[in-house]
Order: sequence, then C-alpha cells, then structure tokens
Amino acid sequence: MAKPSYFYGIHAIDALLKYRPLDALSLFVQQGREGDSHVKDIIDQAQQNGISIQPTQKDKLTQLCGSPQHQGVVVHGRPLSFADEALLDTLSAQDHCLLLVLDQITDAHNFGACLRTAVAMGVDAVICPKHHAASLTPTVAKVSVGAAEMMPIISVTNLARTLAQIKSAGVFVFGTALDATAKPIHAADLTGKTAIIMGSEGEGMRRLTLESCDELVYIPMSGNEHGNLQSLNVSVATGMALYEVNRQRTLAAGQV
Repeated sequence: MAKPSYFYGIHAIDALLKYRPLDALSLFVQQGREGDSHVKDIIDQAQQNGISIQPTQKDKLTQLCGSPQHQGVVVHGRPLSFADEALLDTLSAQDHCLLLVLDQITDAHNFGACLRTAVAMGVDAVICPKHHAASLTPTVAKVSVGAAEMMPIISVTNLARTLAQIKSAGVFVFGTALDATAKPIHAADLTGKTAIIMGSEGEGMRRLTLESCDELVYIPMSGNEHGNLQSLNVSVATGMALYEVNRQRTLAAGQV
C-alpha cells in the first residue's frame, strides 16, 4: 500500500474531505488562521468526520508539504488513486461521452491544470499512460484546485490498445497535431462520442497514438494558416479544444 501523502491548499483539501474523507488521517492548521472562513469550513468538515486537528506553525506546514503554497492547511492522507480501467466500458457506452486523453504529459502543473479544465468542460474521464505521465501527486491535486478528486482518472498500460477499445465502442478519436492532413478543430464534428488526445508540448503524440486517431485537428491561430499548437501551453490548448466541443454540443442541443 502506498504511504500517505501531505495534501495542501484550500480547494484541494476541501475536495478531499468532500469526496474521500475516510482517506484523511489528520489535518494541520496554521496557527492564527482558524478564523479564516475557508479554513474554518475545512476544520468543520474535519471535525464532522472525526479527523484529528493539529495547530501548526506556518514554517512547519511548508516543511510537511514541501511548498509555501499551502494556504494554511495541510492534510496527511492516503494518496489519490487511479480509477479502474474497466470503467471505460461503461463510459464508452454513453451516447455523448467525452474523454480527454493526455499522452506524455509529465509536468505536474500542466497535468493538474488539464484536470481542472476537464472538470469545468464536462469531461467524463481522463485517460493517461502508466509510463511517461505525471502521477497523482499532492502538487497535481493543488494545481487542479480539487478537480483531481472529482472525476475518474484512468491510467492504462497500453494506450494504443485502449484507444482501439473505445473506438470499437463507437468513440471517435481526435488527435491534436500540426499535420498536413489535420483540419481546423471547428470544422470537425465533435457532437458524438468523442475522445480528444493532447500530446506533450515538446514531442506531441507518440507514433502509435497518432496512428490510432480517426482524425487530426489543429487549433487555428491568427497570422498562421495552421496555427502553432506547440506555442500554446498544453493546458491552454486543452481548454480551447474542450471549449470547442462544448460550443458545438450546445448548438446541436439548441441551447444558446
């Protein structure tokens, strides 16, 4: 069993206590911050769940979690875990499922930001490979402002095989890439069962991932016929791609 971690940040801890309170072992609160409304809410949640609360000096909190960005609260708790891969069968069967695939996103801050965007844009699950990918660390939880607790994140051994699996269930797989065959993302039909693949900023998608795509799309940008996906931070590009999915689906549903 993985050893406990130190989670930090108001939103990350609030989500942890809401979605998996039994995994919180103890709460450390910066002395003098107990009256802060957000901190007080966290203390109340901890008390309701029988979690021990320990007043702690600010510097000690920084030492515990390894970051000064703790916002006065740190939880010693069991680590985040990935969702069961079998969940993909259920999700792929849904009429308008939306999956986000992150291929080789190794930076914790980019990963966390992508998760935050995914929750905001109604993604049903995030898929990532077991290797060459960021883990579900407390840093990811902090950057995602709690989103890492709110949706399934599925780590798979063989991404190409997983993509074949969801394609067989009728999911159309779009890869974002700068390629002569790619079309502007707004020209693609994103209203059905959809998976959007985002590759790393430096290398993009791996060859087998690229070959698994049904269609390639790019994000047009002013002054450049094919845009320049690599010039965008991957979390920013993810937000733009997922927004286009939501825009099309809203129009298709007759909601303006």
